[in-house]
Amino acid sequence: MPGFERPDLLQLFPSFVWRGQLKPEEYGPLNTGLMRALTDIGAPLEGLAPGENWQSDHDLHMRRDLRPFAEWIHAAADNLLDYLKVASKDVAITGCWANVNAPGTPHRLHSHRNNFLSGAYYVQTLVGADTINFFDPRAQAGVIRPPVTGATAENTEMAVLKVGDGTLLLFP
Repeated sequence: MPGFERPDLLQLFPSFVWRGQLKPEEYGPLNTGLMRALTDIGAPLEGLAPGENWQSDHDLHMRRDLRPFAEWIHAAADNLLDYLKVASKDVAITGCWANVNAPGTPHRLHSHRNNFLSGAYYVQTLVGADTINFFDPRAQAGVIRPPVTGATAENTEMAVLKVGDGTLLLFP
């Protein structure tokens, strides 16, 4: 019976996540300012009951006190677009909001369908809440899923990335 000595495993249409990590001396002052801004808009930074979460309005990038943060995000996006060889730099932040989750409360599965790039910046992470899960966006990916003997990047529908204070993620 014929066999294959070393078949090629090709990756088609890969999804990427750009991850940047600030140093403590960089994210410390930045995060202090972000926490102050969240306090100013009434974010419940303490006292949420298990299962509760809070989300701000989606216009934080328009606030004068958060303009430096929005400019920093825009610069990171420009850096990624350069890497991807995207010619147009005519991009804009169309929405920017904050989420506060009670300990043990996950953020629900969702997508941002009307954007080329989305992102998440982590101001304060807690032990046990220092990952983000990405799920395979292909519609057929979960239709038939036979059992596996061990999870690999090629046979799972979820990727788990470690995050921490000062982590910025950008992704399609």
